[in-house]
Amino acid sequence: MATAEQIPDILSPEFAENPYPAYRTMRESAPLIWHEATKSYIISRYDDVERAFKDKESVFTTDNYDWQLEPVHGKTILQLSGREHAVRRALVAPAFRGGDLRDKFQPVIERNSRELIDTFRHTGSVDLVEAYATRFPVNVIADMLGLDKADHGRFHGWYTAVIAFLGNLSGDPEVAAAGERTRVEFAEYMLPIIRERRDHLGDDLLSTLCAAEVDGVRMSDEDIKAFCSLLLAAGGETTDKAIASIFANLLLHPEQLAAVRRDRTLIDRAFAETLRFTPPVHMIMRQTAADVELSGGTVPAGSTVTCLIGAANRDGSRYREPDSFDIFRDDLTATTAFSAAADHLAFALGRHFCVGALLAKAEVETGINQLLDAMPDIRLAEGFDPVEQGVFTRGPQSLPVEFTPVG
Repeated sequence: MATAEQIPDILSPEFAENPYPAYRTMRESAPLIWHEATKSYIISRYDDVERAFKDKESVFTTDNYDWQLEPVHGKTILQLSGREHAVRRALVAPAFRGGDLRDKFQPVIERNSRELIDTFRHTGSVDLVEAYATRFPVNVIADMLGLDKADHGRFHGWYTAVIAFLGNLSGDPEVAAAGERTRVEFAEYMLPIIRERRDHLGDDLLSTLCAAEVDGVRMSDEDIKAFCSLLLAAGGETTDKAIASIFANLLLHPEQLAAVRRDRTLIDRAFAETLRFTPPVHMIMRQTAADVELSGGTVPAGSTVTCLIGAANRDGSRYREPDSFDIFRDDLTATTAFSAAADHLAFALGRHFCVGALLAKAEVETGINQLLDAMPDIRLAEGFDPVEQGVFTRGPQSLPVEFTPVG
């Protein structure tokens, strides 16, 4: 098995600054690496990561979430398997697809986007990350759940602490403690609201979760709290970074931005290509239940496997010119990009495919459309070059743009 001696360590500043050259070296010469600091095997090729996500033989499990997610969320649907997972997913999934998403939550998405854009549409300049991307998905989720959007600051603080905990690969004790405090604070906030909502059901998602029943199974208060915590963190951080990354990628490729501006049906292509080229989540872990052969060697049973989405999504054996951003590429299917049949790995695959993928798609379509309407000549602020930051999750921390106000 290859070692990591010639590759920047995933915890190094060099890797954090630009992981893509390291990803390429991993795929080509070290597709399986034992990483001592995280006590995990790192895999980087598309076929290996796809196999880990799609595995139906329970070789690749989510048992690692017991220590990775439970300390901050409580026990979540992601930790379940078999019938227990299927029933819990059936309880929550209807709200994120079809009629509920279109009829109940699309108006919520449109309203929240418009309210944020109204705060800067007349200014001629804005930091899209600070004023829009970090706020929009969290506000949508709070509204969907029937929570008070005035608590946005608390929600944002909580999900930031949770994501920091999940990405705490170096084991910083302060980051770990902050994440665990968040679990306590969020429970103190949510559990009284859940109990009150059970007694006074409304038309919001939280009421739907309280009332949902499949095969005689209902979600407990703790189940609902954990799901809401997961929804805020996963739905907030990932859509936040996706929106910022789409605009960064398009602004750096003006001819593709012009094409999207002219033909808004290309937004789905721009989103799908962004998920491939600069995914919001760069790594997801799995745990092996048996010895498994992968490119480069054997991973023993009981091992943690770090699946590098950011590397796999640029695998030259899967994508033509993988290091180029191209919304017109013919080896990525936009029509399936937001389903379990996706041919990119940003939402994972298989039975743990992201339940919120269609919600993210609806938010991105609405947001990009409304932003382009408000800023038809959007351009990067003079002299600014978008820079990605992050290792576990990654995206622009700032995106100052200029535009001519409309009307």
